[in-house]
Amino acid sequence: MTHPPLPKTARGRQRREQILRAAERVIGRKGYSDASIADITAEAHTALGTFYIYFGSKEDVFTQLVAEMGRMTRRVLSDVAAASGDRLEAERRGLLAFLQFVQERPELYRIVEEARFVNPPAYRAYFTTFAAAYREGLETAAAEGEISPGDAEVRAWALMGMAKTLGERYVLWNDGTPLDHVADEAFRMIRDGLGTGHG
Repeated sequence: MTHPPLPKTARGRQRREQILRAAERVIGRKGYSDASIADITAEAHTALGTFYIYFGSKEDVFTQLVAEMGRMTRRVLSDVAAASGDRLEAERRGLLAFLQFVQERPELYRIVEEARFVNPPAYRAYFTTFAAAYREGLETAAAEGEISPGDAEVRAWALMGMAKTLGERYVLWNDGTPLDHVADEAFRMIRDGLGTGHG
């Protein structure tokens, strides 16, 4: 896949960002197959040929959007973890921050979900990169006694799966349930488990 070099001028970077945001809206609304480069450039209010200065193809811009979602969500959650008192607080605040991010950028979230079929390697890279950072945080928290010991790899994927499904159910299929409530309820299960304490 061809990747044109990143622009060196501020104007070029602005134009590239304009096209990227247009692609996010168009592909997120229409889906990869139904979205065309002409649709994207029309949304960006730019000429069709300008697209190819910054992106090699529709697949190229799609893949870059998936990678961007990964970078942005990891940064959001890293900032939340750094501002939290301990790992459990970071889990609750991180889940809420993730759901709020999906609420703000639903098209970008849909693009990641569609990557499962459009670009499986990008989809896998998104989650495996995320899981590696998550696992490291859980291992550190367990070593410091903030959470119980356990298989951090399994835990990372389980917690990611929970967040991913809650994002779909309570944001993309929005029924008005407050995200604070969703995060609180999920966090109680994370903190306490499903057991009754009776063995």
